Parts: sequence; structure tokens; C-alpha cells
Amino acid sequence: MDSFIIAALAVCSLTAPAYGDKGTSKARSCSDIRQFYSGKGFSLDGVPQSEISGEHLRICPQGYTCCTSDMEDKLATLSRREMEGLLKEAGRSLQTSLTGQYKAFDGYFVEVLNRSAISLQETFTTTWGLLYSQNSQVFTDLYTDLRHYYRGSNVNLEEVLNEFWARLLEKLFYQANKQYFIGEDYLECVSKQIETLRPFGDTPRAMKMAVTRTFVAARSFVQGLVVSGDVVRKVSQVPQSQECTRAMMRMTYCPHCRGMASARPCANYCSNVMKGCLANQADLNTEWRHLAETLIQVADRFDGPSGVDSVVLSIPYRISEAMFTMMENLVTINTKVRAQIGAHASSCIQLTEPCKMFLHEGKRLQMNRHLTSLVRLEYILRDMQPYWVSLPGILCSDRVATGTGAEDKCWNGMNRARYLPEVMGDGLASQINNPEVEIDITKPDMTIRQQIMQLKIMTHRLKNALNGQDVDFQDSSDDVSGSGSGMCADDMCSRGPRLLVPVTTRPIRYPYLPENRESKSSANHNLPCITIYLLSLLILLHRR
Repeated sequence: MDSFIIAALAVCSLTAPAYGDKGTSKARSCSDIRQFYSGKGFSLDGVPQSEISGEHLRICPQGYTCCTSDMEDKLATLSRREMEGLLKEAGRSLQTSLTGQYKAFDGYFVEVLNRSAISLQETFTTTWGLLYSQNSQVFTDLYTDLRHYYRGSNVNLEEVLNEFWARLLEKLFYQANKQYFIGEDYLECVSKQIETLRPFGDTPRAMKMAVTRTFVAARSFVQGLVVSGDVVRKVSQVPQSQECTRAMMRMTYCPHCRGMASARPCANYCSNVMKGCLANQADLNTEWRHLAETLIQVADRFDGPSGVDSVVLSIPYRISEAMFTMMENLVTINTKVRAQIGAHASSCIQLTEPCKMFLHEGKRLQMNRHLTSLVRLEYILRDMQPYWVSLPGILCSDRVATGTGAEDKCWNGMNRARYLPEVMGDGLASQINNPEVEIDITKPDMTIRQQIMQLKIMTHRLKNALNGQDVDFQDSSDDVSGSGSGMCADDMCSRGPRLLVPVTTRPIRYPYLPENRESKSSANHNLPCITIYLLSLLILLHRR
């Protein structure tokens, strides 16, 4: 028995120094992070040569580290700038796509409108001769007003068309009866009776319906593309919160501080960080999808029999047909004029026979059937629908660990180990239990809320346009009050009271032990030998 006790004491005396003397465990070099840190443009002043104790760290795990407090702060600021840069870059990509679609459609629509105006000028010069050349300003004014309306000017499209037909009636009536003296008052009397006389048949009504639907839809469509791009631009500039900055630092640069530069974030870990940081942006999803779907519905109206080509290029044809209708029925029209206003206007003259000179002067126009096909926009609009909820996946796609066994060797925020918490849903309300980003779900970002309202307003206008209802595009920036990001961007935010929803079911981490590292605490390892040592001494003393 004594020999056993002596042997145990000998073993403990030999092994105790190996576990208890921290000096025998050589600290790892910080050469890798020094090179990395310098490569980011930071000075190496104060950067440790080898690992130091990490009790000073406020974001990264407080084990042995190569990062000082100053390094941690600088890398956290860098991670925020990089995150905001990624969001702006993703936003610019979508903005470029939307701008490209706007320019493509705008160029197409303006080209069709110009072709229509040129077609009218060329064909009417041949078909109507002096009747057109002497009254060309009436037609020029019509196309000018149509362009102004499309560009967003405060123009009443219905009044523009009504005014055009009234002026055209005056000019044609005067030319057809110019062998008589007809004063301006008489012509005004005639134009006021246009609804009763119906000199152009059903063409004005049909043309007004077709032109109004097409131009209202076109103006709404380009405005929708502009608003979409503006929303992306403003939301992409929203600064990241302090909590998001901490989470991004922990995921991106804390592995370097721990000497695990090659460790890439676990996929689910990255998802939770991004979903927390982009929670407010994800709340755009519903209204963003509604706007995209409505834009697609409007775009569908631009092709086919009632599309842009058919309607806009048919304007000269419709007007010419209306003019022929009037000339062919001039006797009847004059009779109606005498019946309606001849007996009531002292300045009105009595007309007898109409002038026949214009009845056979023109040849009926053939409608241009060579229509330019509209470039389909639906596939781009459909692709952009999930943009706001797909951002976390996009930003994580090229940074997370991949490959066989990656989920067991990835960085989980504490160490190389499997990430156990579940992935959160999309949107602010779903982040109440996000284990990576602490969020006050009762304080949504007001800049983003304003943009959600802009999307709602634009969608409502587009739906009106689908029904042919004219819309007034005024600046709706005052529709929602409040401004600012609603997020804390610096430490000053913590001085004021904040209502934070507590994380009641915060998942527990189960990190693996550090790789290739001897234990830094010798007390736990020495405890069994010390106990045996003391017991052995007590036994010997008792026997004596």
C-alpha cells in the first residue's frame, strides 16, 4: 500500500508542472493578422507580436487573441463600411436595370409618337393639300400636348382631345363654306354644337378612349420605373445600426482575432446576421411585389391590338377618316347647323350649298400595319420581385463555408463548430428572437417606412391607369411624416432610454474546443493530482 502511495505522489510531482506552468505553453504568433491588418491599410503600431489575453474585447470572444481594443474598433468600423458598400452595390445593380428599362421604353414610346407625327405630316400633305397646310398648327399642337402629357406635365388629356376636335371642326367648316362670310362668333357657335352635330361620327369618342388608355398607362409605367429606382437608391443609403455593426464584426473579423483566418461563417449563422441587419428592408417585400406585379399588368397592355403601336400610329388614320366623314356629310351638317344655331345667333349667316371642292381631293389613308414589337419587360420585373428578401442570401452566397463537413468546421461566432440556432424569418417582426442581432422591433426605420408608402401610392396609381383613369403625378414625399433611419449609428444612442424587446428564448451555443490549443487554465487539470497528494499525506500521518 505504501509503495502505491509513493508511486502516485511521484506521478503527480512529475505531471503537475507540465499543466500548471503556463510559461511552458508557447503563445502563438500574430504574424498572420499583422499582415492582414496592414493589408487593410491600418498601422501596425500597438499590434501584438503574439497572442494576449482577451478580457478587453467587447465584441469578439474573450479568449486569447491577437486583437487589441483599438484593432477591434477599427475592424468593426471597417465591417460596417463594407456592409453598407455591398448594399449600395447591390442597389446600383438593380437601379441600373430599372434605368435601362425606363430608357428602353421611353425611347420606344417617343419614337412611335414621333413616327406618328411624321406620318401625319407626310400623308396629310399629299392627301389634304392646302386644307392641311393652312391648318397644320392644329395637328402640331395636338402632338405637342400629347408629348407634354407623357412627360408628366399638368395636362388634362381629355380636354386636349376635345379642344383638338373643336378646333378641327371650326377649320374644316370654314374651309368648306368659305364662299360665304363666316365670322369667328359663328364658328364658335358651330364648335359648341359638336356633340349634337357629331360631324366626325364616332371617331372622336373611340380615339379618345384608345389614346387616353394608352397614354395614361405609358405615363404611369415610366413613373413606376422611376419610383422603383428611387426607392432602391434611398433604401440602399440607410446606415447600419450599431447592433448590426457588432454582428458583422463578430462574423467577419473576429475569426482573424482568434487566429482562425481561414474559418468561414456557417451558412445559417450568416443568414441570421443578415436577416437581422436587413430586417427593415425585408418589410418592403409585400409592397415591392405588388408594384412589380402591377407594372407587369400595365406592360401587357402595350402589345397587341390595343397596344402602343396600334393606337399611336393609328392617330393619323383616325383623324383622316373623321375628316372624310365630315366632308361626305357636309350637306347634312349644314342643315343641322341652320336648325341648331341659325335662328338664334344674329351674327350667323344662312348657308345654302356646301363647297364640293374637298370631297374628292383626298385619298383615304391606309393604316400602317408594320408595327414595332414592344420589347418584353416582364422577365426583368419578375426577377426583381423577391429582391428585398433575397438580399441576405445574396450577401452570404460568397462568404459562407461550403464543401463536405463544412457545417462542422465553420465559424459560428464563437469558434469552429456547428451552428445550432434556427434561421429566423424575414422582416422586422420575425427578429424578436434573433440570436445574433438585438433589434427593437417596436421602432421601425422611418426612411424605409416612407418608401413603403411611396410603393403603395405608385401601385394605386398604376391600378387606376389599368382602368383608364387619369392620374396626377405630384410629389408625394409629404404623404408620410418623419425622417431618419431610426437606428443608432454610434455609442451616443445608448445614453438615452431604449425600449428593447427581451430575447426570451435565446439559443444556447455549443462550440467545440479550440483547435491545436493547449488548455490555458491549469487549475482544473491539476485538481485530481493535488487531491491524491493530500490524501496520501493524510494516510501516512495517520499511520505514524
